[in-house]
Amino acid sequence: MTGPGLATALQEFAARETILVALDFDGVMAELVDRAENARPLPANATAMTALAGLPGVHTALVSGRALDSLLAVASPPEPTLLIGSHGAERRLGPEAPPLELDAEQARALAAVGQVLETVAARYPDSWVESKPAARVLQVRLARSGEARRRAVSEAEEALSSLAGQPGRSELAPFFVGHGKDVLEVAVVRADKGQGLDLLRSVTGADAVLFAGDDVTDERGFARLDPARDVSIKVGPGETGAQFRIEGPADVATVLEAVRSWRP
Repeated sequence: MTGPGLATALQEFAARETILVALDFDGVMAELVDRAENARPLPANATAMTALAGLPGVHTALVSGRALDSLLAVASPPEPTLLIGSHGAERRLGPEAPPLELDAEQARALAAVGQVLETVAARYPDSWVESKPAARVLQVRLARSGEARRRAVSEAEEALSSLAGQPGRSELAPFFVGHGKDVLEVAVVRADKGQGLDLLRSVTGADAVLFAGDDVTDERGFARLDPARDVSIKVGPGETGAQFRIEGPADVATVLEAVRSWRP
């Protein structure tokens, strides 16, 4: 854990009556891997998260850009853990939560976006398009060079701009373009991790929220936290609005164990 400032913040956070510990998955609970299906939480992180989930007054959540089915498959979260997937477009707040459903305009827009991204991916070896219930994602992490990754994303953005201006565009629902680490994600449902954290705070009645994330998409989450009562932690390098930073996923367990040790 880095510095006395974080230790003090965690101690004050843990002392509040009802708390929410929310974590991104990839790059936080798990190391980043080339193939998303191969990701798994680090054993120490999984153990620490399970221990927290069993404490009175503690709610745990995963807040991820992954589709919910993918998140469940790789994370194997403890049963009480609340889940936010697809950057907030999907959520599982209980066992009977209904699946996300798109209307006809959203479905048409998603299909059109998928065609655009598939065309671009076909021109760049080792790039591919990931399907989510409300989005399509151009994955360029394995493209042959940094220049190829940048070119693929730029071409996709230009093609999407052309799609938005085509005749008959009114028959398609709006779509929203977002950037992450070597990905371009295009969604037909507007959502972000800040909204997801707002929802989780409301559902749990938490007096304070801890959120840790590693990607640019997590900055929306950090921005929604109140530094007077909440704790925001950037995992790894990069510019951030978070209050604190830790080196990588291997340090997450230390943070979780500190919260557990300071619970009244």
